[in-house]
Order: sequence, then structure tokens, then C-alpha cells
Amino acid sequence: MFVKTGDNVKIISGDSKGKEGVVKQAIPSANKVIVEGVNVVKKHSKPSNTQPQGGIVDVEKPISATNVKVVSKSTDKEDK
Repeated sequence: MFVKTGDNVKIISGDSKGKEGVVKQAIPSANKVIVEGVNVVKKHSKPSNTQPQGGIVDVEKPISATNVKVVSKSTDKEDK
């Protein structure tokens, strides 16, 4: 994979096109990445021993690594 954890990336296609963020996790086996603040969905959770109240939680879902482009940190320009 060309994307690693901690890289600045820009989304080049999909619903979040144009957004930028930092890669929180790379999943090479599935060719997917999790980017901060991108592809956030609401997940309903039941009360349990670890989370006694339950409720609605915001979760970041993975997106395809082919939909992101690495952005240079020093110059803020897209790498080719």
C-alpha cells in the first residue's frame, strides 16, 4: 500500500470528495484506510457492562485506499 498511518491525505472521489485528514489506521489486507473525520456514521449501541448507558455513537468507517491521495505536509501540495 502507498498510504501509511499518520499520512495526510485528500479524498479524491466519493461522498467526502475534497476533504482532507490524517490516516488513523491502514488495513492492507482489505486495501482500506480509516481517515479522521471522513466517512463518519451513527451506530446505535445497547447498554452493556463496559458502556452502561448505551446510546448513539459516531464511528469512522474505512474507505478504499484508491479513493485517497497523499498530500505533502511541508508544501501542502498533492504528491504525484
